[in-house]
Amino acid sequence: MIALLFVSFILLLLVGVDVGFAMVAAAWIGIELHGGRGVDAVLLPSSMLSYVSLYALVQIPLFILAGELMNRGGITARLIDWSRALVSGRRGALGHVGIVSNLMLSGISGSAIADAIATGKPLIPAMQRSGYGQSYPAAVIAAGAMLGPVIPPSIPMVVYAQMANESVARMFFSGILPGLLLAAGFFVICSIEARRRRLPADAKATWRERGRQTVRALWALGMPVMILLGIRFGLVTDTEIAAVAVLYAFLVSRFIYRDLPLAAIPALLVSAARASAVILFLLAAAGPFSWLVAESGVSGAIVGTIRGITTDPTLTLLIVNAVMLVVGILMEPLPAMVIFVPALLPIATDLGIDGVQFGALIVINLMVGLITPPVGLLLFVVGSIGDVKFGQVARDVLPFLGWSIVVLVLIAVWPPLTLWLAGHV
Repeated sequence: MIALLFVSFILLLLVGVDVGFAMVAAAWIGIELHGGRGVDAVLLPSSMLSYVSLYALVQIPLFILAGELMNRGGITARLIDWSRALVSGRRGALGHVGIVSNLMLSGISGSAIADAIATGKPLIPAMQRSGYGQSYPAAVIAAGAMLGPVIPPSIPMVVYAQMANESVARMFFSGILPGLLLAAGFFVICSIEARRRRLPADAKATWRERGRQTVRALWALGMPVMILLGIRFGLVTDTEIAAVAVLYAFLVSRFIYRDLPLAAIPALLVSAARASAVILFLLAAAGPFSWLVAESGVSGAIVGTIRGITTDPTLTLLIVNAVMLVVGILMEPLPAMVIFVPALLPIATDLGIDGVQFGALIVINLMVGLITPPVGLLLFVVGSIGDVKFGQVARDVLPFLGWSIVVLVLIAVWPPLTLWLAGHV
């Protein structure tokens, strides 16, 4: 049955069926043929509803809406201006601006694609005009945008927490140190590439100008701090903070920065609703699909295979790393999560691996897949913004990809990297 399930799913994808509909159709075929006899097809809608009926998933549309308000309301622009003043005077400073801007946006939107578009539209053309080449600017923005779902808030972290019955707050905090480590490495890579490529240096901003840009961006900089402190000190729950983020983004954009006209709000709501519907439908489709995967016993087979290789938790995580890297290359993150997380979770349970560390490893693996050829969704996004061929961006992103793999290995071999801050929530 499991072979039929995946063959049906892959064939439907190959003929152009959307991922969510392909999962539903494949699950229906699997249910009808389950155990060699028909099974009541009412399992299909009931299982779909059960996967999206939980209160915690309210965070997904709220964080998406907060990101839309932030981009339209001038918060993103002020963060970019602040980042530019902060790192000015360095050789290749605009590359560093791309990393710093995306790092700050990561603490607000939680979406890699949204961050790539928000920072890529102003920065990629600016870098191209300043002599950074055509493809390197796109590679920098792709690497920086990958941080979006790693630094909290993170939509993939919410999805994993729901599937693995883990705390959303702990999952959020598990990504902070890996995210900062990734950003630090990217910053160093930008410095090395700036010297190797002989990139120009911007004029150094005065301390007065830096202070002015900091004051101008103060409300924008306060948003990620508010989110983290609110969760850390129990002032709000991880679901309530999403609503607070929307309210904060609206008030700052409308009444402080005054860059959000009321006429723009209906379009923002429609855009956020569409993005939310795609994610939630995908989760709903994962319900019956995941149930059939569990019923097939594939999880036990995977656990048995890995246990046949090693019972050491660290080596197991390295194997999972390798598997999920391949998966991340071939599939987009959310479909990959809903298909493979139910099959892989028993490995963590069986070997006593902390579910938060395991989740952080899987999420970051799939984010690395966003900048990994031959699929690399972020590479397509930034390539379209900069009018650059995919192969050129893929070549220039390799140093950032290499550092990302190093961080993944560190997560596997050193649990405190993900668990230290998560243990203080």
